[in-house]
Amino acid sequence: MAKAKEAPASKTDIDVLVAGAGYVGLATAVSIREARPSLSVAVVDAAPPGVWQKDGRASAVAAAACRMLERLDCWREIEPHAQAITEMIITDSKTSDPVRPVFLTFGGEVSPGEPFAHMVENRVLNGALRRRAAELGIDIIEGIAVSGFQNGPSDMAVHLADGITFDAKLLVAADGVNSRLRDMAGIKTVRWEYGQSGIVCTIAHERPHNGRAEEHFLPAGPFAILPLTGNRSSIVWTERTADAERLVKGDEFTFEVELEQRFGLKLGEIRVETKPRAWPLGLTLSRAFVAPRFALAGDAAHGIHPIAGQGLNLGFKDVAALAETVVEADRLGQDIGAIDVLQRYERWRRFDTVQMGVTTDVLNRLFSNDIGPVRAFRDVGLGLVDRMPRLKEFFIRQASGLAGPTPRLLKGEAI
Repeated sequence: MAKAKEAPASKTDIDVLVAGAGYVGLATAVSIREARPSLSVAVVDAAPPGVWQKDGRASAVAAAACRMLERLDCWREIEPHAQAITEMIITDSKTSDPVRPVFLTFGGEVSPGEPFAHMVENRVLNGALRRRAAELGIDIIEGIAVSGFQNGPSDMAVHLADGITFDAKLLVAADGVNSRLRDMAGIKTVRWEYGQSGIVCTIAHERPHNGRAEEHFLPAGPFAILPLTGNRSSIVWTERTADAERLVKGDEFTFEVELEQRFGLKLGEIRVETKPRAWPLGLTLSRAFVAPRFALAGDAAHGIHPIAGQGLNLGFKDVAALAETVVEADRLGQDIGAIDVLQRYERWRRFDTVQMGVTTDVLNRLFSNDIGPVRAFRDVGLGLVDRMPRLKEFFIRQASGLAGPTPRLLKGEAI
């Protein structure tokens, strides 16, 4: 496990400095360093040491991302704690409906023995990446924020809040959807709020889920039940923001009653294991992904609605594409921070990101309402898709992250 490092006592030259020690930032550092050991890489994060261990969220890791994590020698540590999604069902109903008809079902494999996704707790994922970073000699400097940076002809001076300066050839901003570094770089965004919040918690239940994931489209937004190891599931529950705040700040009994009304009794008695938290939902798309010696990755470049469960996987596609761009440029003797090099990464990722952002926006607007004619239209559409095996295979391929131009790491190949 990588331990928090103290910042160097003097000015330091480095090839790649990554801001943000979430899974995107750590995976970027590990991917570049493993493929190109001659490049010096470090990670700096504003969060205090150990905060990541308290993250109670879980993420759907698509098959392509699993292949990448296996190539990075992280999957062996993650796999015992990962739950394969063997089946997914989709329903559309009102909260009060006694029966929720299933309109669409998906099988869970992209190839024999390879599920299209696994559910992994964020602290497990982060821990495995930290362990690999330590093995590769990557310093993780925690509790210190980037306070500013100035671009120069051959490097970028990156100043930390404690007064230390790094001279980096490339600064990667992986500091989340409200990225301060993106603002410092003068990169504008297209952004709007949905007036919804996603309530996240882990629950335990009496009976096994058998790897089934469920997404119930309810008038306020989707209610997803995602299988974890053991008789546990991760809940991603979309509500209007005011209602979500009331639920997470109210008494436990009221929360459990509302949860049970949506979850049902099919898995027996349920019990909330982690404190519910609410996260505001919106769409954020950066107008540019790069500037000279500067690149955005993950939620800093794009924040989307969780309706399709693709936030993490979009971030890992950024990681794989950026690492491949940087490593190939260095092998050719090119400046890894030059704008023409970084624009290759931007061209690779921007269309896919905008496409996914628009798709999730349309899906959320289509399904987060209780308008009769709209409900009838979408239910007919779901039923038609369920009767078209090839179209379902296409959607599974998309969800697995294996469709379209795919970076080598996501195919499980070395850069």
